Amino acid sequence: MNNHLVSVVTPCYNASSFIDESIRSVLSQTYSDWEMLIVDDCSTDNSADIVREYASQDSRIKYFSTEKASGSPVQPRNIGVANAKGRYIAFLDSDDVWLPSKLERQLPLFEYPSVALAYSYYEKMTEKGERNNRVVYAPNEVTYNRLLLGNVIGCLTAVYDVAKLGKMYFPNHSHEDYILWLSILKQGGVARNTNTVEALYRVRERSISSDKRRAMSWQWDIYRNVEGFGVLRSAYYFLNYAYKAFRKAQV
Repeated sequence: MNNHLVSVVTPCYNASSFIDESIRSVLSQTYSDWEMLIVDDCSTDNSADIVREYASQDSRIKYFSTEKASGSPVQPRNIGVANAKGRYIAFLDSDDVWLPSKLERQLPLFEYPSVALAYSYYEKMTEKGERNNRVVYAPNEVTYNRLLLGNVIGCLTAVYDVAKLGKMYFPNHSHEDYILWLSILKQGGVARNTNTVEALYRVRERSISSDKRRAMSWQWDIYRNVEGFGVLRSAYYFLNYAYKAFRKAQV
């Protein structure tokens, strides 16, 4: 394990319209000791060609592929984690973007012994990349119990410390990122925020209302079947989650 290296894990599927911008946002980082592991989930467009071209120009960018399309970012992300060589593992989806100071501002947070996971605010942008100051804020610090009230850690902002945790993998479950953050914080550490906007989340055109209904079903399942809570405790956390989800949707 390289104690200064950040491994950036990027799942990719038919992202030819966006992957170039995502890669360039990593290339633009003011912190340069990173590797970017892009795992293609058998795209049918020219995403793989774009990634291979970048990989041929910069050895820090590495191309991987699933054997067959998985239909989910879970397997591609886990392939990236398995092949990561860095002490720190960060996540960036193929349609999202980092701002240049992201890694430079996050890594010092790990100097605190209790910090196992770092994150930041992020800003929503349209599918075309238009920004309008729609910032998603989050608490300064999150523990396991606080995170149960709802996911405040955007996956595109998250970085965890392998030296403190070992390698942690995504479960084969919807809301897999939320479950992973819970698993990390259940070990007793905390997650710390830079309290700055360090990433841009692309809002894709799709059925928002349908997505929200599915998300609520997944969240209830996490409380009941993943965390193993009883009905009353699950209901308490679920009501808090629903409120926070409503507030986030208004941004």
